[in-house]
Amino acid sequence: MEGTYGVDKYRMKKNLIVQGEGAIGVCNGRLGSHLPSEQQVVGFYRANGIRRMRIYDPNQATLRALQGSGIELMLGVPNVDLPSLQSDATHWVRTNVIPHFPATRIRYIAVGNEVDPENPETSRFAPLVLPAMQNIYNALSVFNLQDRIKVSTATFSALLTNTSPPSSSSFRDMSFMPPIVRFLEQTGAPLLANIYPYFAHIGDTRNVPLPYALFTAPGIVVQDGLYGYRNLFDAMLDSFYYATERAGGPNVVIVVSESGWPSDGGVAASMANADAYYRNLMNHVGNGTPKRTGNEIETYMFAMFDENQKPGAETEQHFGLFHPNMQIKFELLDFNI
Repeated sequence: MEGTYGVDKYRMKKNLIVQGEGAIGVCNGRLGSHLPSEQQVVGFYRANGIRRMRIYDPNQATLRALQGSGIELMLGVPNVDLPSLQSDATHWVRTNVIPHFPATRIRYIAVGNEVDPENPETSRFAPLVLPAMQNIYNALSVFNLQDRIKVSTATFSALLTNTSPPSSSSFRDMSFMPPIVRFLEQTGAPLLANIYPYFAHIGDTRNVPLPYALFTAPGIVVQDGLYGYRNLFDAMLDSFYYATERAGGPNVVIVVSESGWPSDGGVAASMANADAYYRNLMNHVGNGTPKRTGNEIETYMFAMFDENQKPGAETEQHFGLFHPNMQIKFELLDFNI
């Protein structure tokens, strides 16, 4: 089937994901020019053995292209769509889920992305997140899909406070996240968390050394009671676990919905650093964290392709594993680990 997508010439010697293959997915952003077609992208995922994809809106061409592919999907609801879900989530489910599922293997619906009550750009969406999640869940229930497709939201580290050591962590706004966490606990859904050691490093290069962010520290950097942290990714993830437990979700699993490193455009953004981060992340996710040792960390690497139309800092345009022409970006990156 891969030949029908015209991507065989880009195929690696082996599948991209080998170790930890059950845990790794890749985010499929579309904010770029000259990107492959949705059908080509799905074929490219298959050719490289990538079994999970995250998209940020219900792109109908992608949803159709994924049918029969076997790729599991995290389907996003953009923040700007949250108001419409306050009254009629059933229409959203009828339009974006029912025509495609189960041929398109929708696993999660991420209702909103990085909504922060203290950020002027997203604060207006904060009161809408939980009602939208509840309404999507109820709409899925109409079709008896509430246990097959899990409803969550994608959050990020800015919502945490007292994260060093991780065991002190809690959510900054206790009126926003705890009700969401309790909903996830009740429905058996994971919390989605975007985790970026890169931004922690460039925000405090003195106290967050580069090797700690790249998984290359020679020993323990942070000791937290019985747990020793050799890399920042684990510390950030366990901070979410502690905060989620304090918010009433002792059984809520954290899925890393984004993690990546830019190859150009700013401080510490280089091909060598991005190469090291992605390779070490792929090697690490099967091992768990000090707090959750041995538990595979479901992780979505950000992102499949460079996106030259992304707004913000220049680094935002350089997080891709591949160029838009589907050529591998890191010549020294061995995906066959």
